[in-house]
Amino acid sequence: MKIQNMTLKEGQELKVRIKPDDNCISFSINIGHDPDNIAMHFNPRFDYGGDSNIIVWNSLSGGCWGDEQRDAVFPFACGEECKFYINFNYEQFYIKLPDGSMLNFPNRLGDVKYQYFDVRGDARIIGLKIK
Repeated sequence: MKIQNMTLKEGQELKVRIKPDDNCISFSINIGHDPDNIAMHFNPRFDYGGDSNIIVWNSLSGGCWGDEQRDAVFPFACGEECKFYINFNYEQFYIKLPDGSMLNFPNRLGDVKYQYFDVRGDARIIGLKIK
């Protein structure tokens, strides 16, 4: 699922409800300007590329990936709907996970407004809400 021209601004909160497939190996959520400039790549991996039950973060600038960040917090289960909340400022992205834990990732592009949202992999969006 790809959404373009959906403005998400600093201080707003994006609520995401998603359901990983029963046999999900990985899904990702990308927020940025376009497919080559992604400020936040959020990638829960159930069993993908040698990674199991880990969240991998990254950013993409001009088509070049940055350094990965990994978090072992993993409150996701195959086949179970979950919701989490994303907000950001010019320095950081903040995500409140389904278990209530908070994670953050640097806003490497440093902008305060993004218009590109993309979900890929073995999951489907149940709902999105910006407030």
